[in-house]
Amino acid sequence: MEMLDLEDLRPAPLPGVEMTFTRSCVPSPDVSRALYAAVGARVCWTDRFPWSFEDWRAWVDRPELSTWIAMAEGTIAGFFELEAQPGGATEVHLVGLTPAFVGKGYGGYLVEQCVRRAWQRGSLWAEHAGPATRVWLRTSTLDHPNAMANYRRRGFKVAEEITKPKSVPDPRIAPWPLPEDPRMMRPAHEEELIS
Repeated sequence: MEMLDLEDLRPAPLPGVEMTFTRSCVPSPDVSRALYAAVGARVCWTDRFPWSFEDWRAWVDRPELSTWIAMAEGTIAGFFELEAQPGGATEVHLVGLTPAFVGKGYGGYLVEQCVRRAWQRGSLWAEHAGPATRVWLRTSTLDHPNAMANYRRRGFKVAEEITKPKSVPDPRIAPWPLPEDPRMMRPAHEEELIS
C-alpha cells in the first residue's frame, strides 16, 4: 500500500487517553526484538525470530532506520519502524500495538502518527536522506484483521497485490507461550495476500 502525498493522510479519532511518541535515539537490538515479539507474535510476525543479536544490531544501527515507541497510561502501547530509502521512498516496516491496547481505539491514531513521522523524514529523522516523496508498507492476510481497513481509512491505496504461499513457523516461540496458535485463527493461514 502507498501514500504519495501528505495531503492524502486522513486523521484518526483521538484515543481515550493521551498517547505520546518517542524516537528511540539509541539503537537497541534488545528493545527492538522485544517490541517485535510483543506486538507481532499474535499476528504471525515470525520472520525475524531466527535473527541473531548481530543481525538485530546490523538492522537497528543504521542512520536510515527510525524506531518510535508509543506510550499510553505509562505503558508501552506499541511502536513503529520507518526506513528512509533512496529516491524519497519511506517504508513503514512495522507498526502495531501491544496486546493490552488492541481493540480499544488506539490503532488508527498509531498509524496516523506513524505516517506523519514518515513524511517528516529529512527533518525530524534521517536528516541526511532528504524529504519523503512516497510512504509505503506491506501488509498481509496474516496481519490483524482490521489492519487493511485502518490503512485505507488513513489514506493509503493498494499499489500491488500478490498471492503466494508462506510458511509460518509457530509464533508461540515468542518470549513466553501464547494462549493459542494465531495461525489457527485465520482460515487461510497457508496463503498470504500482500498489498
